[in-house]
Amino acid sequence: MQASFYQNNRKRLAEKMKDGSVALFFSGFAPRKRADEDYPFFSDRNFVYLTGIARDAGLILMIKKEGGKTAEKLYLLPPDLLKERWTGRRTKADEAQRLSGIEEIGYTADFEPDFAAAIRSAVTVCLDLDTTRAERDYTEAHRFAARLAQQNPAPEIENSRPILAALRTIKADCEIAAMREAVRITGDGIRAMMRGVRDGMKEYEIKMLYDNALVKNGCLEPGFPSIISAGKNNFCIHYYAYEGTAHDGDMVLCDVGACYDFVGCDISRGFPLNGKFSEKQRLLYTAAYETSQHLFSTIKPGYPMEEVDREAKRFCYEYLHDYGLVDRFENIGKLMWHGGSHHVGFDTHDIVVRPEFVAPGMVFCVDIGIYCEEWGIGFRVEDNCLVTPDGCENLGVNVPRTIGDIEAEMKKG
Repeated sequence: MQASFYQNNRKRLAEKMKDGSVALFFSGFAPRKRADEDYPFFSDRNFVYLTGIARDAGLILMIKKEGGKTAEKLYLLPPDLLKERWTGRRTKADEAQRLSGIEEIGYTADFEPDFAAAIRSAVTVCLDLDTTRAERDYTEAHRFAARLAQQNPAPEIENSRPILAALRTIKADCEIAAMREAVRITGDGIRAMMRGVRDGMKEYEIKMLYDNALVKNGCLEPGFPSIISAGKNNFCIHYYAYEGTAHDGDMVLCDVGACYDFVGCDISRGFPLNGKFSEKQRLLYTAAYETSQHLFSTIKPGYPMEEVDREAKRFCYEYLHDYGLVDRFENIGKLMWHGGSHHVGFDTHDIVVRPEFVAPGMVFCVDIGIYCEEWGIGFRVEDNCLVTPDGCENLGVNVPRTIGDIEAEMKKG
């Protein structure tokens, strides 16, 4: 991403802010994992969306709007040679300016006096508050809001998250380009699993094939924890154990997504470990694939967002009913356990304003999951749908997804 992308994001945010308000955004800190270890750190995604800085904990962005004019300042941790020896090099002022396009750079020690001066003439403090979090998961924004509430008089607090969610609903061209690259890398990983899987492999060995392909593409960590399972473990929708063994006759399920330039994707495939779909696997895969194809031929601007999941179930039901697996539509939940039209972007389940109708520039999943415990077969076919001015595009169309393409790919192993 270029600095102009982040500059434009801040500009659009400021346009939505009330005059006489101060907005704060925190990169955050890594939570503690155990006695002597923190979880790996990555900045709050809204902070990244506004600054392009992703690996520095403890940073603060302050934007003030007054008299129709906007001032912005980014607060960095000061250089500290000793600490940087242990925890890594900190972003320096010139780098922060280049990455974010923010001209005024200070250090975190300057923040408190600057904020005190800013709110003397401000009527509102805007904080990025995730209202879905429990108290144990509170972010720096929640803690700062609690501190402000103790002041007398306490300033008015406004949640800026709805503004950011609305901005993130429509993707910029550079976000879409980054997602295309993330999909390409993900496809390399899926092909590596299809070619390399063998009878008796542990799930973690299959995952190794995927991880290795990502690393070869310079993607050192995926956009979300990979779901890779086989056989009965496919019936756990969010499965992360990787401890099972894949056997001949099993379907392998992968729900994975690489990340490129902070933008991720979310693609799922199911494929037979032995490289050849059985009769029952073929029937269920055909139902999922044809349902996916139907949706990609149907979705266009103005299509009701909630209809994506409903139409998936209605269309797929006809196949499953013909197979004798479900007697009436009301019982479709026996085989289709979840919807799958969440938006994708800086977050895998992206922070957006859930739209009433789809519109150009939106990207969301078309996720068709079928879980037939009676036949011992569970998998999903999931791709990312980019809404275009006159229809939509399947960004994952080149990742093997037909029965013929999957079987041909697995023969290459």
